[in-house]
Amino acid sequence: MKKTPDSDCSGEIGAACIGARLRVINRVVTGVYDDAIRPFGMKISQVNILVVASQLEAATPSKIGSILKMDRSTISRNVERMKRKGWLKKAFSTDDNRSHLLKVTPKGKKTLTDILPAWRDAQKETIKILGKKTTGAIFEQGNKIMMSGFQ
Repeated sequence: MKKTPDSDCSGEIGAACIGARLRVINRVVTGVYDDAIRPFGMKISQVNILVVASQLEAATPSKIGSILKMDRSTISRNVERMKRKGWLKKAFSTDDNRSHLLKVTPKGKKTLTDILPAWRDAQKETIKILGKKTTGAIFEQGNKIMMSGFQ
């Protein structure tokens, strides 16, 4: 079989794939945060769910998922674990008793307070790994994408 310029595209994809590089960065950064907060029995994905639920005071799982760009099964799995650990509780909407809201419990708020020093250490380590310029660019673009979940 004769090779054509397009027959071996792995070189181009391997050399230029933004997605692959972002996934590697994501795994490294997630590892930094997860290692820092592991003693508290949490993962960074759960911290982010608690933070969004706390900021919104009460929110549906789908609203939290929309803001954090998490799929329904990931949100559901994490929320169930977090409810079992007493960090979140279910509340019912005054507008619609069929939809439930999530609220952060006092235990969830205390856990956020307890992890703050470890989270700050993870922040510093992540900035060291990524550099200030890259961190700034990530914040700028990440904020735009997250804010689209509020619409």
